[in-house]
Amino acid sequence: MAISFQQALGIHEPALALRARRAEVLANNLANADTPGFKARDFDFKSVLAEHTGGSRTVSMAQTAEGHLQLNNGSPSSQHLLYRTPQQPSIDGNTVEDQVEHAEFMKNALDFQASFMMLNKKFKGLSKALTGQ
Repeated sequence: MAISFQQALGIHEPALALRARRAEVLANNLANADTPGFKARDFDFKSVLAEHTGGSRTVSMAQTAEGHLQLNNGSPSSQHLLYRTPQQPSIDGNTVEDQVEHAEFMKNALDFQASFMMLNKKFKGLSKALTGQ
């Protein structure tokens, strides 16, 4: 009987990858907090995760021929990235709000840690099952 890691790990593996990608997007926002005209971006984590796990009712694309463009697997594409609407826009056109980005980055880091701990528990459980403990 083969072990399906996709079924065994559940939603945690794609969630961990998406959290890592979101951390990159939020870090980019923070790095450009003083760049005139920079527009803060983010993506809707729940909708992207639902799309990757099959829980979405949206129509997805499929690569049906070798000559088709590569599909993005696992990370949100540029179509998923949305512009953040600032609560208090700045004069230079920058839409990064330092406190909002820090708060979102910390929430994302905590969620990443929770997903990592859940994956770790799954692997420990699989290891115990394989060794008969």
